[in-house]
Amino acid sequence: MRPEIDESLCIGDAICVDICPEVFEMRDDNLAHVINESPDASLEDRVREAADACPTGAITVHED
Repeated sequence: MRPEIDESLCIGDAICVDICPEVFEMRDDNLAHVINESPDASLEDRVREAADACPTGAITVHED
């Protein structure tokens, strides 16, 4: 799995960071960024939860 954030859709509400800080972080641009592009299997459910919770649909989870 590979999470990706479309920065043009991100509104910086940080829900993804609250759900899975091991994979997402907020930066000085007030947008979320992926910090772990290849999360291990133990984080998959939380990455999907973060993607589902994103109010703008900015997070895509690619299956590799």
